[in-house]
Amino acid sequence: MSILSLTLFLGIILLTLTITYYSSKKTKNASDFYTAGGGLTAWQNGLAVAGDFMSAASFLGITGAIALIGFDGFYMSIGNLVAFLVLLYLVSEPLRNLGKFTLADMISARFKSKKVRGIAAANTLVISIFYMIAQLVGAGGLIKLLLGIDYWLSVLLVGILMTIYVIFGGMRATSWVQITKAVLLLGGSAVLTFIVFSRFNFNISEMFHHVQTATPLGKDFLNPGNKYTDGLDMISFNMSLVLGAAGLPHLLVRFFTVKDAATARKSVVYSTWFIGIFFIMTIFLGFGAASFVGFDRIVAANSAGNMAAPLLALTMGGEFLFAFVSAVAFATILAVVSGLVLTSASAFAHDIYGEIIKEGKITEKQQILVARMASVGVAVISILLALFAQSMNVAFLSVLALGIAASANLPIILCTIYWKRFNATGAITGMLFGLLSSIILVMLSPNVWNPEPGMGIFTGNPLFTMSNPTIFTVPLGFIGAYLGTILSKAKGEENNFPEVLFKSNTGYGISSAKDH
Repeated sequence: MSILSLTLFLGIILLTLTITYYSSKKTKNASDFYTAGGGLTAWQNGLAVAGDFMSAASFLGITGAIALIGFDGFYMSIGNLVAFLVLLYLVSEPLRNLGKFTLADMISARFKSKKVRGIAAANTLVISIFYMIAQLVGAGGLIKLLLGIDYWLSVLLVGILMTIYVIFGGMRATSWVQITKAVLLLGGSAVLTFIVFSRFNFNISEMFHHVQTATPLGKDFLNPGNKYTDGLDMISFNMSLVLGAAGLPHLLVRFFTVKDAATARKSVVYSTWFIGIFFIMTIFLGFGAASFVGFDRIVAANSAGNMAAPLLALTMGGEFLFAFVSAVAFATILAVVSGLVLTSASAFAHDIYGEIIKEGKITEKQQILVARMASVGVAVISILLALFAQSMNVAFLSVLALGIAASANLPIILCTIYWKRFNATGAITGMLFGLLSSIILVMLSPNVWNPEPGMGIFTGNPLFTMSNPTIFTVPLGFIGAYLGTILSKAKGEENNFPEVLFKSNTGYGISSAKDH
């Protein structure tokens, strides 16, 4: 570990702890803790959403994927970007108009059912914890590579920091950590992109021409099919990217941190620009890594290509840029896991404890105390699971989290907003169909069962041969919602549909997050 790297890492930690200190002074009630008092502006929330979405997997994984597999790595950039159009046009505004602190609040605006709220909260916990384990395992491996400290210590360090941010600063600290990380990530990527592009004389054609001779793939580098040879699997993978983001709880709760639906919509526009610019830059970074770092050197550092961006920084800018990019990757990990801890704690404290167990009869002071205790509990569980998962291929956890979000949450959100006949039974069956089908098919897939030792959790032939089941599980989520609705006798919810539709479109009768 160099002194420069250590200094920058400590600088990131000091900066985020300072943010948490000042945020804690402004966190007075439940609204402050869960939603930063609904006081973020559109550009602030846009940056925070971008910070939440531009994970280490995006920065390190997509750059490495483009460098190693060429065109197929580009699917990840496009899929993530298109996902925000779904958020912008279908989800963000009605979600902000109907919701309060959590995703379950939004669904419960139409269905006054403890079962609906409980299953929605359980979905949030499952998705967030699966997603967090994958992030923590990745963080442990990355920090071990970058700083040379043991895996368990890396996971523990990240786990302690994310818990401190959430316990003391709540959503306000989490948001500003994400904003800071987004600025650092966009700035660092821009510098690296500029240097790479200058090596190609700022000529796109020269860059595309050069990369065809720089990798073992040759001209195939720019053609599809280098990784995804099964068209159905490729479509399913992209469905999970495009539809999964619109159902990820830690992204959706960000729309409660602004004062109204118009600001929520504007924040999606801002975040789409920030994320779009970032994913365009990953193309330059991937092409630069392929051209100037080289296939063999990238694979030697990490077989999945996760070190492509730091190695590119080392090659282009020396030790300082390498240390800076590594520190930015560290900040990226901290910001994403903090958001996941807060979302999980909110689902337990607000939905399960406050609304189901205590039936809403709980003071704000008690609610914040339970949320802080839940944050510690979620962090401890996630750290322990991440420590046991060190040697596992955890890529399927991210796939599973996105798949559940797309299959269990998105169909219910859309049916709640747009289907008059939809009822509580349909909401329950839809969520269960999406949740269980995603878990079962992933557990039967090559991600878990693989005939090649070390490629899956177990050695053996998978019963379900596709690596991503989203193409089946999203329709199953809608089918579950439909069958549950038409086969049940409950029709009372139809009566409040006009009111829910009116509020979801206008926000009428919905006060700001502060006193809502």
